[in-house]
Amino acid sequence: MSKEDAHPECGGEDESKMKSMLDASEETVRKRVRANTPSPNRGKTQASPPPFVSVEELMETAKGVTNMALAHEIMVNQAFQVKPLELPEGSLEHRVKEIMHKAFWDCLEAQLKEDPPVYEHAIKLLAEIKEQASNGVLDIRQLSHFIIGMMGSLCAPCRDEDINKLKKITDVIPLLKAIFSVLDMMKMDMANFALSSIRPHLMQQSAEYERSKFQEFLEKQPNALDYTEKWLENSVRSLGEAREMSSNVASCGPLSLSTLDVHNHAYLLLLRWDHASDPFPETVLMDQVRFQEMQKEAEQLVLLSSVLLVVYTSTGEAISGLPGFIESLKNTISVMLANMHSPSFSLQEALATIGEKLCADLNQCLSQRGYSPFSAEQQNTLKGQISAIIQPDNTVRKLIDSRVQSYLLASLESGHHKAPPLPGGLTPVSRELKELAVRFSRLVNFNKLVFSPFYQKILHKILTAGESPSADT
Repeated sequence: MSKEDAHPECGGEDESKMKSMLDASEETVRKRVRANTPSPNRGKTQASPPPFVSVEELMETAKGVTNMALAHEIMVNQAFQVKPLELPEGSLEHRVKEIMHKAFWDCLEAQLKEDPPVYEHAIKLLAEIKEQASNGVLDIRQLSHFIIGMMGSLCAPCRDEDINKLKKITDVIPLLKAIFSVLDMMKMDMANFALSSIRPHLMQQSAEYERSKFQEFLEKQPNALDYTEKWLENSVRSLGEAREMSSNVASCGPLSLSTLDVHNHAYLLLLRWDHASDPFPETVLMDQVRFQEMQKEAEQLVLLSSVLLVVYTSTGEAISGLPGFIESLKNTISVMLANMHSPSFSLQEALATIGEKLCADLNQCLSQRGYSPFSAEQQNTLKGQISAIIQPDNTVRKLIDSRVQSYLLASLESGHHKAPPLPGGLTPVSRELKELAVRFSRLVNFNKLVFSPFYQKILHKILTAGESPSADT
């Protein structure tokens, strides 16, 4: 087996992003692990006060939840990697580590400079036979080059450059320090290779592990599903209202809702969540950052598609059959909307700038194709239509948003089958939307696999109480 087959490439563009997501999800989970979590169902009669939880039990529960968060991250984050511990610069721990390492290497250097050299530390480092040193035939430099050769045959391809750098070091002490630095990185490579190798086989075991850990947490925190129950109740209510409006049967009695419909609709609600004011459901808390990022992506795709639909409606035949030009307009809009979720971003100003830029590009395209350029009145109309997209109830924006949501819902309902047909008006963003749907469905399906028993119990109670029971799953 070649080195390329034996090891994955190291690094990745999303490493810092992945680390921040893991840290954020774990910290959020820890904050929820407290003995007296307030219930969102204020005013409801409690059957009994929550049981007393000792500090020891609380610490043990927090540890279990942290382990659950780590197992979850390994499964849902394909870019997850084991990272060496990096102590904060200037911290006491960092300073102590530097002092201890410097003392060790200074001691080794002093021993090797003695006459005759003392090999006590070198032997411990290199695990070499003691008689060699006793007989005076130990050549540390030659032994080091042998070790470097072995490392080169075993390391991942991304470490080849590090190995080549080792071969150029001539001084013994810097060479030994560099060898052990590269060995540390190789250990991380092996750990990450093991993770990537076993991940496909861990799905069921990981789901069972997370479910059991959450059950342990639930036994110590009986109200640990309060926000989840509220989330599912809101799904039942909003889905029922939507169906009544679409079928105009509000006076015909309650509609029958299946648990699967309610469940899928509940996940769509996570892509419209007010993260600033509404507590996230406990069962999806570890993925809050991921759902929040998908929500931002969906919102950006809606605005992008809305602008393109307005442009296409205004120009029609003039730009039809010009996929390159449409792609150019799409890139222009995407760049201008890239930071739309930053605090300093002004969507109103961005849409106004987009309108100006697109009018200029369209006039140039129309002239090149022999069409009359937009008049001042037509340009003002187009700019006004683009600026109007800022309103949530804008007709075009509502239409595109509805179609994006429908596509994501259809992706959940299709399961592992082929992708659902793309709704009209979304062709320019088909690649981005399909990628979003795949990630969304994968995350939702794993969450269902873990927490379905809890969801079924809650939904049965909700639907039975609402006189709309259904056994569909």
